[in-house]
Amino acid sequence: MPRTATRSALAGRAIAGAVMALLLALTIGVGIAGTARGQAPGLGATAPEGGSGEPRRFVIRFLTEGEFPPFNYYDDEGVLSGFNVDLARAICLEAGAACDIKVRPWEELLIALRRGDADAVIAAHRVTAGSLAEVDFSDRYFYTPGRFAARKGETDGEISPDELDGVTIGVAKGTAHEAFVKAFYRDSRIVLFENPELAREALQQGKVELIFDDAIGLAFWLNGSLSRQCCEFRGEAFLEPKYFGDGLAVALPRNDPQIKTLINNALKRVRQSGRFQELVERYFPVRIY
Repeated sequence: MPRTATRSALAGRAIAGAVMALLLALTIGVGIAGTARGQAPGLGATAPEGGSGEPRRFVIRFLTEGEFPPFNYYDDEGVLSGFNVDLARAICLEAGAACDIKVRPWEELLIALRRGDADAVIAAHRVTAGSLAEVDFSDRYFYTPGRFAARKGETDGEISPDELDGVTIGVAKGTAHEAFVKAFYRDSRIVLFENPELAREALQQGKVELIFDDAIGLAFWLNGSLSRQCCEFRGEAFLEPKYFGDGLAVALPRNDPQIKTLINNALKRVRQSGRFQELVERYFPVRIY
């Protein structure tokens, strides 16, 4: 073969090789860029089932506290337990993520969340105007109503302001429950106590005819040994947000819409599966609504 033909062939091979190398580099680059876009720090690939495009996390970092039974507490064996703790685990399971649950003092929880030490706080935070100024929240997962309780066999009528005209109502002072009865039961005789426990003792001893308190605390007292089965709920549950907040929710960072979508979707599936009702029945032996 003439030298000019040989040079042409070699040049052609060199050009073809360069083109192949360039195409290979572009392919690899596109693949790396696509992976980087699909997997931001802490995020997995998009959920494959149904092509929903729901964000994924390999780990969801929860914070809670350990001194608010039955929501979050240490059991007799020193194991972190409670409604919130088991709900966090159920959320992680539905989200396909590992659960990292750490305990902090109550006053440090939202500070740590805003600092980026966690993805979420599940510690029975009430959704109020004040809390919304600090953090975002998931959909509500629980409500904490106010309720009346009376001695069994007494005050068996309706719990309306007209019916309770002149009736003695015990309530802990400085609470939303005090504000509520003063606003709506003005013609009742309202007796203030230093704390809910003293109001309950007064009801037990017949010193007041009714008490008004947090339904959760009342439920455990009514069902526990301290009440000696003296008393029971009267009337309906009151859920006015102005006094009792707009329910309990998972506290979330304000700048992370992906974790909000993830937790809300997981919460919905926890309810649909029946798991949520199982947790309610396990941790709340007396119906509070």
